[in-house]
Amino acid sequence: MSEPDDDARWRERLTPEQYAVTRRGATERAFTGVYWDHHGTGTYRCVCCGEALFASSDKFESGSGWPSFTQPATDGVVDERVDSSHGMARTEVRCRSCGAHLGHVFPDGPGPTGARFCINSAALDFDDTPGPDTA
Repeated sequence: MSEPDDDARWRERLTPEQYAVTRRGATERAFTGVYWDHHGTGTYRCVCCGEALFASSDKFESGSGWPSFTQPATDGVVDERVDSSHGMARTEVRCRSCGAHLGHVFPDGPGPTGARFCINSAALDFDDTPGPDTA
């Protein structure tokens, strides 16, 4: 849980939607986020801390209305934990660097991982700067 000073800092720095999603675990409505139908080449970063989370080369069209990825950009960049809210068991995904809620991961994605990291656009920034993970 964040300290009161941290909470005030996040509220100042983030839009109300970014704050609700990343700091309070909310979910944006499907098909409303800026990145659900985004096709740029680059890196999706944590909106809170800038950590490189997902590569555009791992993004795919899931039809869910949220940006979906087969895997994180690098091992260990996200944490997974059980989320039993809303009367179901899901696996929540958080930024390991700052603890931001990103979305959930499901076992119904394409190969090679079979995973679908279903991520809120409000939790992401997009960096189109060419780099080794965007080639």
